[in-house]
Amino acid sequence: MLRYNQTPIQELIGYRALERAGVRILVKREDLNHPYVSGNKWWKLKYNLEAAIIARHHKILTFGGAFSNHIHATAAAAKEMNLKAIGIIRGEETLPLNPTLRFAVENGMELSYVNRAAYRKKNTREFFDEIHEQFGDFYLIPEGGSNLLAVKGCAEFATKELMPIDFDHLLLPVGTGGTLAGLICGLEGRKNIFGVPVLKGGGFLEKDVEMMVRDFSGTTFGNWSLLTEYHHGGYAKVTNELLAFMQEIKNAHNLPLDHVYTGKLFYAVIKEVEAGSFARGSTLLVLHTGGLQGAVQSI
Repeated sequence: MLRYNQTPIQELIGYRALERAGVRILVKREDLNHPYVSGNKWWKLKYNLEAAIIARHHKILTFGGAFSNHIHATAAAAKEMNLKAIGIIRGEETLPLNPTLRFAVENGMELSYVNRAAYRKKNTREFFDEIHEQFGDFYLIPEGGSNLLAVKGCAEFATKELMPIDFDHLLLPVGTGGTLAGLICGLEGRKNIFGVPVLKGGGFLEKDVEMMVRDFSGTTFGNWSLLTEYHHGGYAKVTNELLAFMQEIKNAHNLPLDHVYTGKLFYAVIKEVEAGSFARGSTLLVLHTGGLQGAVQSI
């Protein structure tokens, strides 16, 4: 079992926009739940690692880009659980390794690089057979960790950690949709949930999330939606406005953010507050999903 640290709730105060709108912002600091397997990655990996051990696998294999939070977290989790880890990395090897991949290697993960054309075929039987022949028997965790076991872990998080909190709206960043699906299932139609896709054209995630929710729970819920206009140019793309905002949040609230996920989330939250999207008296719960090792160095 991975170590888990109980995490605090931090309130953002002193924002004129919040005072004018008459709303509160609470931050669930899941970035503090584990030194390396932080945020939603802890919950997404929990039951996947358990399943690998129950099935007597000694090796796990997963996918990600060169700056993947998932690769970083999986390497650390596998080491803690005494499992061998293999990371199939999109793109060519670039030396020296960036901090994310260097950390993965230092934690025992074996990296294998594939070009982008081959990577796009990662979900095909042909590709699976090729990597199975290369690496032997392994437990497969999909890119981003998003499968029904990840949904199960995130649903448990919603029930155990979020349900006792008094709030009206939950907001979180969205990459592959597994965390959002789990929270929707765990809250069982309660509260309003807003996902902020961090990639351009993130509207397609609506169908992916709906499918995971239905497959896990056997039903659908209508208490959630996506805010798709806060990607700042695409996945891992940044704007000067975003970077300045992240620095402001860090200085004012001692709240570190990353430019891939949480920076865009908090930017979206403040913009929606300023736009009057939430009724006076509302309490917003913002989920800090970790991933700070991917933050730009200046923040």
